[in-house]
Amino acid sequence: MDFIEIFKAIILGIIEGITEWLPISSTGHMILVDEFLQLNMSPQFKEMFFVVIQLGAILAVVVLYWKKIFPFSFKKKPFVQKNIIIMWIKIVVACLPAAVIGLLFDDKVNELFYNFQTVAIMLILFGIFFIVIENYNKGKKPIVDDMDHLTFKMAIIIGLFQVIAAVFPGTSRSGATILGALLIGVSREVAAEFTFFLAIPVMFGASVLKLAKFGLAFTSFEMVILLVGSVVAFFVSILAIKFLVGYIKKNDFKAFGWYRIILGVILLVYYFFLR
Repeated sequence: MDFIEIFKAIILGIIEGITEWLPISSTGHMILVDEFLQLNMSPQFKEMFFVVIQLGAILAVVVLYWKKIFPFSFKKKPFVQKNIIIMWIKIVVACLPAAVIGLLFDDKVNELFYNFQTVAIMLILFGIFFIVIENYNKGKKPIVDDMDHLTFKMAIIIGLFQVIAAVFPGTSRSGATILGALLIGVSREVAAEFTFFLAIPVMFGASVLKLAKFGLAFTSFEMVILLVGSVVAFFVSILAIKFLVGYIKKNDFKAFGWYRIILGVILLVYYFFLR
């Protein structure tokens, strides 16, 4: 039985590592998979597990982008890279709206919107938005094609799109922020990178909040399950991030839009007719 639960944690870690970074909604996939591959753990642990394994995904961003996110250098003569400090201020500004919503209304949002109907609708809606916006931007040169040129105003707008994801499961945090960035003229590459960096404080904060609510009284087996899921999410995230960065250099996001629409329809058909 223990081995089966560890196997489930591995599968869930793989799903988290892929779907957290691709704009296709980790929540939508977790809900669907949980129907067929349920962890035999308490509901409280499962709720915490689905959030805290994101720490593994965050670590993947830190490892891959360390030189771009760490502003201090100690080679020869210590110095501070001001552009990275400014970038972090923009990230903090972009995080504030979602942080306020999360701290004040986390339980209420889960109660009202954490259901398959909301997830399916948001999958479909944002899938359509991706296709429409990519068609609208076709042939247009991005206004921002370098992280340093992303303004504070743009960071706030992207942060407001992140609020949509914080309130409505199925939107996808990465999907909402990338879509918001594309809408205001940010290049796909910069939009993806800013989304990766934005995830560090957001996901770390969400994980700490869930851990605080759950408490630290883990059984040894619960700790094993959490560590396995997080480690798998870390390694899979590295592959997923590299794939996305390579993919968008030659392609747009429309394929992800169609995927979201198809998945949303599958969710609706399953829950209304097959469940």
